[in-house]
Amino acid sequence: MKTVMITGATSGIGFEAARAIAAQGMRVIGVGRSAERCEKAKTMLLDAMPDASVEYVCGDLSNQREVNAVSDTVIGMLDDEGLWALVSNAGGVRNWYTTTADGYETQFALNYLAGFLLAHRLWPYLKKANGRVILTGSNSHKMMRMHWKDVMYKRCYSCLMAYKQSKLAGMLFAAELNRRQYQVKAYVVDPGLVDTEIGAKETGGIVKMFWKLRSKGGVKPEVSAQTYAYLCSRQPAPDGLYFHGCRPVATSKRVDDPEDAKRLFKLSEQLCGIKFGGDEL
Repeated sequence: MKTVMITGATSGIGFEAARAIAAQGMRVIGVGRSAERCEKAKTMLLDAMPDASVEYVCGDLSNQREVNAVSDTVIGMLDDEGLWALVSNAGGVRNWYTTTADGYETQFALNYLAGFLLAHRLWPYLKKANGRVILTGSNSHKMMRMHWKDVMYKRCYSCLMAYKQSKLAGMLFAAELNRRQYQVKAYVVDPGLVDTEIGAKETGGIVKMFWKLRSKGGVKPEVSAQTYAYLCSRQPAPDGLYFHGCRPVATSKRVDDPEDAKRLFKLSEQLCGIKFGGDEL
């Protein structure tokens, strides 16, 4: 049985992706920040699909220590087939400047670095399965460039710009993974505008009000979840990098710049204190 790990899997897109992928007969390991919400999500999925294989692991992925702890737990749960897919969906929005326990700007750490570090820790198991890395992106990456002079936006924080940059970073990471090797295929999913609470959970004031109004015009999470299920199920692995509605779509021209991607990859290794892919079975 193929195993798929999904972060941010207790609500919204992540939960619906877990439902859709479990319904295909795959084993799902979900990750969430709250133990209570993890248990609730697991119960809901198993109530609807009693024969499904669903497990949850709790951890705050904005904290690299907890990213490593979650990785250790998941590695202990894997069998000889390895990990078929890592779906890095956990993310958030902050309309004020905040930092994580590691001292990094929260959106950059949670929306991007967590997925980078998870992919590193689980890389041997993804390689073993000839698996896939699937990131949650956003069309907003097309209107952004890396803010190299101040990647963490310490001096002039902008909620929207920090969010856009975190999504561009995910695109560059996936593109660089595909340039470097062929054993594991990397994708980014643009879920489009979705009716979820992501923009209202950790925000306030006008940002929270704007998101609540705007998100009401979005699709339901189960619609966007189908693209994740598609990328997990298709054999052979589909061509393309960036998908929306189960079809490849165009990216920003900046995503094709190997120099930006290499620079980000090196910076990410430094910020995580790793050499990517260095861990072996």
